[in-house]
Amino acid sequence: MCTDTESPAPKPWPIAPADLHELIRHRAEEIYIRSGKIPGRDVENWRQAELEIQDELDKRFRRTAVVVNVAGVQYVGEYSADSSQGYTPGEFAPGQSIPVRIEGEKMFVQRPNGTELETTIVNRIG
Repeated sequence: MCTDTESPAPKPWPIAPADLHELIRHRAEEIYIRSGKIPGRDVENWRQAELEIQDELDKRFRRTAVVVNVAGVQYVGEYSADSSQGYTPGEFAPGQSIPVRIEGEKMFVQRPNGTELETTIVNRIG
């Protein structure tokens, strides 16, 4: 049995505030150039840059997981969206029987297309 879950990771400071400020400054400058170097839009460009950078960071640090029931034990396996080879939540129907392979702290879930989704087991219940 399989269930997909997705939740934002706790919001640690993934980068130093000074580095974040520099990222936003650089992005605001890119927005200024992209939009034709229109003067007087500094605040709008900065706000847009903040939104874009925050969105990228949220995606980068989002935690995603599958929950699989194997012989009465529920395994929660987290995976990185970046290394999931295009896996998207919803490929498995809740309660669907799927092949699973467990090696140490890794759980490999066979996807409908035949590839395996590699996860790191973060919890065992039961």
